[in-house]
Amino acid sequence: MMNRSNFLKSTASMAGILAFGGISKASEMINNNAQEFVSINEVPLITLNNGKVIPQLGFGTWTLTEKPEQHVREAIEVGFRLIDTAQGYQNEAGVGKGIKDSGIARKDIFLTTKIGPDVMRNRTVKQSIDTSMEKLQTDYLDLMLIHWPVKEHIQETWGIMEDYVNKGLIKSIGLSNFNPDHIDDLLKYAKIKPVINQIEIHPTFSNMENAGRTLYRGIPVQCWSPLAAGKDLDDPVLMELAKKYNKSVAQIILRWDIQRGLLTVTRSTNVEHMKEDFNIFDFELSAVDMSIINGINRNERTYEKNDPDSFPW
Repeated sequence: MMNRSNFLKSTASMAGILAFGGISKASEMINNNAQEFVSINEVPLITLNNGKVIPQLGFGTWTLTEKPEQHVREAIEVGFRLIDTAQGYQNEAGVGKGIKDSGIARKDIFLTTKIGPDVMRNRTVKQSIDTSMEKLQTDYLDLMLIHWPVKEHIQETWGIMEDYVNKGLIKSIGLSNFNPDHIDDLLKYAKIKPVINQIEIHPTFSNMENAGRTLYRGIPVQCWSPLAAGKDLDDPVLMELAKKYNKSVAQIILRWDIQRGLLTVTRSTNVEHMKEDFNIFDFELSAVDMSIINGINRNERTYEKNDPDSFPW
């Protein structure tokens, strides 16, 4: 069986292909007493700027095109209640089936999908949202994101998303891969404020400036590829910290995300790894060790073309 590091590394350069295919009150965002979702195994619930709540830890489905229904069902059985997909992942139908097969009520799942850059350019955003909901077998979406900032089409796309919110078909709308200048441009005309910005964050690409400036604007930050597509699992400093805490490197990284006040989305096809990723709330990293992890940063993206200002897809 392919080990976790190699599995994640093998998918690192697929982000663009899949995407094409298809001092803020940050501490106040954490709300363990929110009632909209049941917090499983003490997973914190983050209160968004529209009053909705979202689990701080979620299960991502990027690259899970084989048996996505099985992996989503297994993740839900482990305890994950936030499921993240995208039009470009080409697995929405499987994700929807996995949620259905889990037996967990739809209202107890927080479901996120994303609008692809291709439909923005083709001006088929409305049709794509309707198709996503059909594939996901749901009559509403908890969160819809703009996957990449296709600058000339952001305003039109955002307006359509706002219409869906006003109709009650989408509960919250947000962003993915937006830099602070992209956010500032959107805020000039947005009637509804983005509730989240999902960006690449991992120890070798801590993305602290973007995260900090986004949080300052009252918008929570969610990490994608928190394990750097497996690359950071081999880091000797992280391996040493894992031994110190008697945890896996993945658990150390995900805990680092959580203690930074960020949301994070992890993924695996291995149930034991899912369980490992989920069980990160029984320990805490010291302030010194948090700083040590911060020092690992090398500003290295998982894929050099994952630049919000120059992505080619």
